[in-house]
Amino acid sequence: MSQLPIYLDCHATTPLDERVLLAMLPYFTKHFGNPSSITHAYGWEAEAAVKQAREILADAINCTPEEIVFTSGATEANNLAIKGVAEAYFNTGRHIITVQTEHRAVLDPCAYLETLGFEVTYLTVEKDGLLNLNLLEQAIRPDTILVSVMAANNEIGVLQPIAEIGAICREHQVLFHTDAAQAIAKIPLDVEDMKIDLMSLTAHKVYGPKGIGALYVRRRQPRVRLAAQIQGGGQERGRRSGTLYVPQIVGLAKAVELGLEEIDSESKRQVHLRTKLWQRISQLEGIYLNGHPTKRLSGNLNISVEGVDGSALLLGLQPVTAVSSGSACSSTSTAPSHVLTALGHPESLAYASVRFGIGRFNTEAEINRVAQQAIATIKSLRQAQSLTSSSVTSKL
Repeated sequence: MSQLPIYLDCHATTPLDERVLLAMLPYFTKHFGNPSSITHAYGWEAEAAVKQAREILADAINCTPEEIVFTSGATEANNLAIKGVAEAYFNTGRHIITVQTEHRAVLDPCAYLETLGFEVTYLTVEKDGLLNLNLLEQAIRPDTILVSVMAANNEIGVLQPIAEIGAICREHQVLFHTDAAQAIAKIPLDVEDMKIDLMSLTAHKVYGPKGIGALYVRRRQPRVRLAAQIQGGGQERGRRSGTLYVPQIVGLAKAVELGLEEIDSESKRQVHLRTKLWQRISQLEGIYLNGHPTKRLSGNLNISVEGVDGSALLLGLQPVTAVSSGSACSSTSTAPSHVLTALGHPESLAYASVRFGIGRFNTEAEINRVAQQAIATIKSLRQAQSLTSSSVTSKL
């Protein structure tokens, strides 16, 4: 069996931390009860595990355990937040504000609501990917019910000024939702200080299991009304029905807990690796950094390469490293990244982009090897392109 390439696609997903797996395992076998079965010990054990997980997540973002709603992941959490607010507040207003660089799990629900008569404003960003706060404030109207801005971008890693956005929304009495799938346990998040009313979370971006996430829903000052999108058994106070997946919930909480314990040391380590990779590759001409140079996730490096074909670039990197050109959710699309085009890139550069997602288990030796392969691949592709152009010119 051939050796697997070095994994540098941690914005798509992360490997499950063995410490998270160990926490989960008993709830697949020994403690298998349904937390809604409160008449016997099996249900009590499961209920206690879910309660503890809520408390861990609540402490992580400074909310109360009752404000945590478990979901199947951030995509469902985003849908519940956006559609749930739209349905609950449609008599108050039908205008929503979001950003062109959002994940499809936000953009597509917004587009769906437009077919139902809602109006959505899609704000542009600056060349570095940051939102202009003046544009946001100017876009708010009397009928605006929700602003949705992601905390950390899944492609270019840019960290939006969430606290400032929250302050603007609170001043105008507009609900504020943030997709924090890429941010949880990687940067500090405080729903009170940042005046966040709804926040989407997921486990698998932070070394937890796939298939589990959560939505924070503010209960007071203001109390957020939310229309359920899944009806059934009335779980999660009626906001999201379905039997709770206890092993996954335990895994989500453990992953977040571990991430917060190591947040400072791991952030410094990843910045060091990212800087090393960028310094090596950027020695070549025609290499462009996508997104703000410092206001970004510590493990994110997204570059565009001039003078090469994007597909050939990824193919050339494949023997050594597993990376992607953008969002894993849209990797089969032939269109250029909507995030990079929103930055003002021409299609040629948007196509020729690579997202390196450095994670917890990557080493400096791996980064050196990836840098070496990237430089060799870019030089080879450019040389081939030059030879092809020369051949065409001579024939003319």
